[in-house]
Amino acid sequence: MFGPPMRKIGLFFGSFNPIHIGHLIIGNAMLAHCDLDEVWYVVSPQNPLKERKSLLADQQRLEMVRLAVNDNYHMRACDVEFHLPIPSYTVLTLAHLGEKYRDKQFCLIMGSDNLATFDRWRNWEFILEHYRIYVYPRPGSADCKLSTHPHVTMVEVPMIDISSTYIREQIRQGKDVRYLLPEPVYQYLTEMHFYEK
Repeated sequence: MFGPPMRKIGLFFGSFNPIHIGHLIIGNAMLAHCDLDEVWYVVSPQNPLKERKSLLADQQRLEMVRLAVNDNYHMRACDVEFHLPIPSYTVLTLAHLGEKYRDKQFCLIMGSDNLATFDRWRNWEFILEHYRIYVYPRPGSADCKLSTHPHVTMVEVPMIDISSTYIREQIRQGKDVRYLLPEPVYQYLTEMHFYEK
């Protein structure tokens, strides 16, 4: 007897400070064009060795991701790295998730800029050998040698040149950013007065 097929999960890592429509467009395109069942937005924890600058607390960024994906059962917020040693290494996160969810198959979602520096990641060859990587284009990022690897799939996603840095800067300047964020995130962020100083 065979059990149900393993659900295929795309892991999209980021600080999501804040999560914006660009992140959701990427996740949605991955679900539409790849054989993924779900996309998990893995919120990266604050590295205690790095200066905080304008990074919100872990739980606040996680809450914004939850608000953003709450109405889509193919997407979820994931706080797995909050409970792992810091700094977070993707290879350890993948191993932990594989142990915890034996009924799921995990893949990585990353931008072409990350793929270009992927050979600097810890145990990158192991990751490339054992996991599929779905790559979306990033403005100003050229193809790299890894883009033709059999475990790498280049996915056509609309190139949305919005960054969390830009959004934070606009808020600091008192500009309206409502159309760059999912509505519940915009409401939460405004009520909490995030990024205003």
